[in-house]
Amino acid sequence: MGKQIHLKKIEELFRKSPVVEFNSIKRIIKSKNKHSSYTKLLIHNLLDKEKIKKIGKGVYTIHEDISLAVFVFKPAYLGLQSSLSHFGIWEQETVPIILTTKKVRRGIRKVLGRNILIRNIDKKYFFGFEFVKEGDFYLPYSDVEKTFIDLIIFNSKLDRKILMKIKKIINEKKLNKYLERYPERFRNKIRRLLDL
Repeated sequence: MGKQIHLKKIEELFRKSPVVEFNSIKRIIKSKNKHSSYTKLLIHNLLDKEKIKKIGKGVYTIHEDISLAVFVFKPAYLGLQSSLSHFGIWEQETVPIILTTKKVRRGIRKVLGRNILIRNIDKKYFFGFEFVKEGDFYLPYSDVEKTFIDLIIFNSKLDRKILMKIKKIINEKKLNKYLERYPERFRNKIRRLLDL
């Protein structure tokens, strides 16, 4: 009987939250089981029955959206070409690009059988993003101003067409406020690129 109650609560948790962490599941069944072995067994069974999917160490979902991997690497946000795609500036297909302050291995990773790209970002430059509704979820995306700054930092190739699209929608005041956090040489480079 207890197991069924646990399963119902866990299923409810997965319906409410796009991603669920191991510790959240452990808290639900903690009342009678102080050890995590029961939690591990329960998760293993749910994975075997394909009722949940693993998207990172100790992080699970019932959804197919690989962008949810951003929550595995928090503090993190979706940025660079992912963000440009989100704003309708980048028309080519891109893998989700996650910028994180977490000390993790950079590069391509597989999540739900598909690729994501992890880039590291310094804590002092971790800002300029907002939670945006995409499908059924709110995902953290860098805003246009921060996306542009990050693109230059990561030496991304920007053709003239993309640059013109960014220029049209960028908020100069916000960009200048962001640039105050960067070295002067970098600030000048950005301003030159945008003819500010």
